[in-house]
Amino acid sequence: MLQTMVPHLGFVPTMQPTLVHDAPEGDQWLHEIKYDGYRTELLLDGDNGRAYTRNGHDWSDKYRLILEAAQSLRGSPALLDGEVIVQGEAGLSDFHAVRRTITSHPERLVFYAFDLMMLESQDIRREPLTDRRARLRDMIGEHDAAFPIQFSDHIVGHGAEFFHKAEQLGLEGIVSKLADSRYRAGYSTSWLKIKAFTVGQFVIVGTEQGLGPTIALCARETLHGLEYAGSAMLTLTAKDRDRFWAAAERLQRSTPAVEAGKRKAARWLEPVMHARVRHLRGEETLRHATVLELL
Repeated sequence: MLQTMVPHLGFVPTMQPTLVHDAPEGDQWLHEIKYDGYRTELLLDGDNGRAYTRNGHDWSDKYRLILEAAQSLRGSPALLDGEVIVQGEAGLSDFHAVRRTITSHPERLVFYAFDLMMLESQDIRREPLTDRRARLRDMIGEHDAAFPIQFSDHIVGHGAEFFHKAEQLGLEGIVSKLADSRYRAGYSTSWLKIKAFTVGQFVIVGTEQGLGPTIALCARETLHGLEYAGSAMLTLTAKDRDRFWAAAERLQRSTPAVEAGKRKAARWLEPVMHARVRHLRGEETLRHATVLELL
């Protein structure tokens, strides 16, 4: 059994999956649902338990109810890795709901645990993933829908089929992990994420010409007004392309309609042109995005 004493109780830099196009095959891979929430580490240490963000910021106050529930788990001091989510009406995790739920309805927050780095003050990161997850499952115990800490289950093998099912259900994607992988900080090809694409409606607030194709600067409509969402490549039909540039000439403005960071080469537009954009599902900022058509 590979164990060492943990030198300190606190945040440990997280292991990150590498984005790939296709799910790996073979029984050496475990596949989990990719939850659409906030990556979180829970340090269980009695009344001194803490919660950390992916970047190591202390969010213990925001996740107070989860930490209180965690005191009932055996194995302290322990360090769990997982995702804080909010489940929508259809049972799917809703990334954009997490921020407002933290302040308005913290009782709706759920921590899905998928790894265990420390147990009873022992560093177990060098143990195989299957062993760490078996300990984690035992620690959390039988499923209780009312408990705010859940175990993120997995299947063995059948990666492509599992991803297809996740895509059909409207999930963000899956994470595939080598069964014998050790926990190492940073990006790793021992953990892979495969994400589904989705199509959404956005407002085009500007354009920018780089070394490649022209990109559209997009914003999403929220309850609090427009919010910058990122950029998408303009890949329109000839008819829509002509229509777009004619509108862009007419809608020019000198300042951005939304806060979009420093973009010296941007050409800003009045926020009235809507478009359908294909992009990776579950990202706060548009990634691998293309404008499909104007609305």
